[in-house]
Amino acid sequence: MRIRRGTAIAAACAALLVGVTACGSTEGSSESGGAGGPIQLYGTDGNMISSFGDEFDQPGTLRGMKGTTPMTPLTDDFKARLKTVDAELADYVYSGETYDAVLMSAIAAELAKSTKPSAIADQLIGIPTGGTPCDTAKTCLALAKAGKDLAYRGVSMRSGGFTDAGEPSVASYATLHFDGQDQLDEGKMEFVGAGDETQTSTKSVQPGSRGSGSSSTGAPLKIGGLLPKSGDLKGAYPPMAAGAALAIKEINAAGGVLGENVVFVEGDDGTSADIAKATVESHIQAGVHVILGAGASGISTAVLPQVKAAGLVLFSPCNTASSLTGADDGGLYFRTAPSDVMQGAALGDVILRDGPKRIAIVARNDEYGSGLEENLRASLDRSGVSADNMMALTYDQPDDEAGNVDFTSGAKEIKSFKPDALVLIGFAESADVIKALLSAGIEFKH
Repeated sequence: MRIRRGTAIAAACAALLVGVTACGSTEGSSESGGAGGPIQLYGTDGNMISSFGDEFDQPGTLRGMKGTTPMTPLTDDFKARLKTVDAELADYVYSGETYDAVLMSAIAAELAKSTKPSAIADQLIGIPTGGTPCDTAKTCLALAKAGKDLAYRGVSMRSGGFTDAGEPSVASYATLHFDGQDQLDEGKMEFVGAGDETQTSTKSVQPGSRGSGSSSTGAPLKIGGLLPKSGDLKGAYPPMAAGAALAIKEINAAGGVLGENVVFVEGDDGTSADIAKATVESHIQAGVHVILGAGASGISTAVLPQVKAAGLVLFSPCNTASSLTGADDGGLYFRTAPSDVMQGAALGDVILRDGPKRIAIVARNDEYGSGLEENLRASLDRSGVSADNMMALTYDQPDDEAGNVDFTSGAKEIKSFKPDALVLIGFAESADVIKALLSAGIEFKH
């Protein structure tokens, strides 16, 4: 655990803390909460999932916790279709983004008349803009097979399109709330928008010309999974797996791609660079054309040089780190999840609606956590929250799935700071942070 930014507890009060700027007054504050009461807890897409509640033995621990995740309002029809591939599905986070990534990859291959990864990449940016609007596998693939320009309007890509960097120019965020059973309460879900549609690319698709037979097209299209079946992000796997399975099912029901069924090759990123790199190597040997993933931004960053060297497409439905916008990807990296520049603004808006005076941020120390923390602080700063009233700490993630985060010292720092709002940016290991805060005597609003 390390302190990354200034707090209201000055360097004179704790000389070893990095970046502390001034002693803040705690007059009128209670022992836990600058507003004289319990702290409001906020989360983000890595922990605002129902499976996160399974990390706690005491029901109601998370009751009242709220946060944001990239999500467009999902139709009842889409949810029902997801249930056909996973009847037990409890969460929908990133299911739409995953569905769109798979279907857009299929449309790109059909437009290119080839499974060559670079040819697929050349088509992807133009698919959400221009031409005839379409929103299903059947209609979009029919247009692509006919060599027509199209504007894909699927589950998450409903407006705007891709920027020239291959990521959404605008996005929708859901505000989520945990209920008394530590499950997300869909009845309280609200949506906020973010982004700038003027940043949408003007590139259009360039349909290719079909050769004769699969030997010239490279069919069948092979997509390899690189999603978090295990590790700290495994709670987010079921909805993404369902989104991918549904897309494959509907693509093949519509006649497949280049005359053959699309093949999906399972693979785990393990929320681990080592596991992910091994999976990528397996996919290279299996001859996949598009790799779907990784789950965590830091894992995609770790495998991107390997994927680029192999000349494959890396298409993530859930990477949000802003650092990936300018990644050295050779034009082969894409994502349907928006950059955390947008989530920082959306989450900041949600927090400020509650009117907190002093805000603490605790973030996982990787591209995702540190990047979102920076963007959130920038958003809060622009809204007038002074540095004296913000505290930011980071912690190192566990080395393996069985590891735990020791946040004892961080909990003491937060208790001394006396915030009335606390933002937790992390994955399943965020539960260790919450438990440490509770053990330190910090109370949360319920």
